[in-house]
Order: sequence, then structure tokens, then C-alpha cells
Amino acid sequence: MSENRVVYLDHAATSGTKAPGVAQAVREYLDGLAVNVNRSTYARSSDVAMRVLRCRELLAARMRFPHPATHVVFTPGQTAGLNMVLKGLLHTGGRVLVSSMEHNAVMRPLRQLERLCGVTVDRVACAPDGTLRAEDILPFLHADTRLAVFTHASNVCGTLLPVERIGALLHERGVPFVLDAAQTAGHVPIDFEALHLAALAVPGHKGLLGPAGVGALLLEPAFAARLEPLICGGTGSASDSEEQPPYMPDRFESGTLNLPGILGLLAAMEFLTDGRIAALEQEERRLTARLLDGLRQNKRVRLAGLPAEAGRVGVVSVDCLTADNAEVAFRLEAEHGVCTRCGLHCAPGAHRTLGTFPQGTIRFSIGYGTTESDIDAAVAALESAVSAG
Repeated sequence: MSENRVVYLDHAATSGTKAPGVAQAVREYLDGLAVNVNRSTYARSSDVAMRVLRCRELLAARMRFPHPATHVVFTPGQTAGLNMVLKGLLHTGGRVLVSSMEHNAVMRPLRQLERLCGVTVDRVACAPDGTLRAEDILPFLHADTRLAVFTHASNVCGTLLPVERIGALLHERGVPFVLDAAQTAGHVPIDFEALHLAALAVPGHKGLLGPAGVGALLLEPAFAARLEPLICGGTGSASDSEEQPPYMPDRFESGTLNLPGILGLLAAMEFLTDGRIAALEQEERRLTARLLDGLRQNKRVRLAGLPAEAGRVGVVSVDCLTADNAEVAFRLEAEHGVCTRCGLHCAPGAHRTLGTFPQGTIRFSIGYGTTESDIDAAVAALESAVSAG
């Protein structure tokens, strides 16, 4: 491998290559369009406001969201969006159902609500490969279950949960379904209506190929009306009142929005057509198969999760059997230029499920811009790095 080559395989943390036009859109705002929206009527402010609306509309279209674009709420990111839902509904208590694969963006707010508000957290166990039989959620649904929150795909091993069937079961029983699409938005098609969702949280900077610091929360109208805002303040609307406006999206968007981030995300959404998302899904599946084939040849590591590319996204973890994971990950970057993430990935429950707690794993994650040569270089680098241990 060339001494200066960088192989970026940490797309599960953030996309290493942004969509064409993202940087230009952010720069255009900062250099010449730096105005606020919803507070003024001059032309430049109105221009930016229309772009913000266009971003909401494209997010709604890509996620098959059948409700008004006003119910696409911009957030500072995935964690903030999930907190908005969890704390907005469960501040008065109740039960919530999650899986054993959830990220701390879900579990830490729930543990806080458990401690402060008496929330009961029911947790359905996934299999050691991260899979879940949808019907296994049924014994955990109670008369006072107010919410179910599931990750779409594990951020540790990439296993997809059967969210279509889970959504149908929850819908039949009247339990609102919140989907954490941190590892799937932009990687696989998502259909809000077909999944019977009450809320969908997406980050802008991962599979959607936008900048950091912006995400979105897509809310079914009746469910949105049940949520208390997490943050209240100025919205540029109903300024004669000291009460938070009841209408959308103002109800959940207090203060100045991350406008350069939103305009960058708009550029990304214009790039990510439905056809391009489908094409990227196929390419990532092909590269994941190649990565898994290569890793299976390495007898010094154990694969976590499913052994083949079916039923998963391009997030692959290994546990080193003969060397320390952290030392191997360090060698991968220092000696071979391969960027991965080592540790527990903010998902200790997932690692307990997979049998990789407390040592964690080395995670390779594929995304926009990953090539066959990147995969082959990573496989060879791991063989070298783990052998040196």
C-alpha cells in the first residue's frame, strides 16, 4: 500500500466523503447568504427559508413520509432527535420497549427517565448474531406500554432488525413505533408509512452524506401533538405570546436553526435520489460480501454478527483472538492507513448480546466512496496487524 494512502472504513461514525455540492452550499451560506429565517421578509431571508422548506420536502419524499413537510423537524443530530421523542412523551412515566442492540443515544435518556420519572424499560433480547424474531416482542407489550423504540440496524455488527413485521405488530396493538435509522438512512430505502412509524430519527452526516450538526425527526401528526417540546424559546412566530406555538415545525424548533448545515444537507438530498440510494445499497452489499469473504479467511479473528451479507448493512465487526483489539486497530492506521473504530461503540448492550463485552471489537464500516481496493487493503492490513500481535 502507498505510504500516504488512507483507507477510510469508519462511515458508521460519519461519512468520509460528502455528497457533491455539500461543501459549496455551506460555503455559499457563510460567505454570502448568512441571514436568519422566519424572522424577516427581505429577499435573502426568504430565499434561504425556501431552501430550508425544500430540504424538508426532499427528506419527506426520500423517507416516503406521507404527512405535511412541516412535520419534518430539524434537529442538531440523531441523539438530540431521539431525546426529543423520549423525553417529550415519557416525562410523565410509563413503559417503553427496546431491543438489546440499542445505542446509548436511546439507552442513556431512558435510564435518566427511569431514574427521574419512574419509566419502566422493557428489553427484548436479540440472538447472539444480533437478529430478532419479531414475535418475540409480544410478551413485552403491556397495557401501559407507551412507546417502542428500535434501531433499524446495529451500529456494531450491521444486523438489520425485522422492522416491517415489528411495525405491523405494534400497529395492531396501538403502540407508537420510533425508528432509530442512524445506520440505514441513505444506505437502504425507508418507507415511513409501510413501517407504521410514529417517528423516524435520521442523522444528516452519515448515510445522507451531509454535514455534521444537523439531523431530522419525522413525526406523524397525532404523535407530534402528544410530545412536549424539549426546548422552548423564540421561533419568530406568535411573538405576542410567551407560550410555545402549538403548530409545526415551530413547536419543536426554538432558536436559530443550523442553516449552513441544513443547506449542506439540502445539497446532499438533491444528490441522493431514490435511484441513487438503491444503487448505493447494491454496491455496499457487494462490497460487504467481499469484506466478509476476506475476513473469514483470517483465523485470528472472530466475526461478530451475521456471517454473510444478507440481512445486514455494511457495518462489520471483528474480535481479535490472539491480540489486543486496541493495539491491532492502532497498527491498522499507523502502519497501513486503515481507519476503523475500536471499542464498545456506545452500545454496551449490543456487545453483551454479541459476546464481545467488555473487550469490544474493531469495526469496519462501508459507505459512499468505498472501493474494492479499500476492502482488499483492509483485509490484508488486518492479517498483518493481528499477526504482529
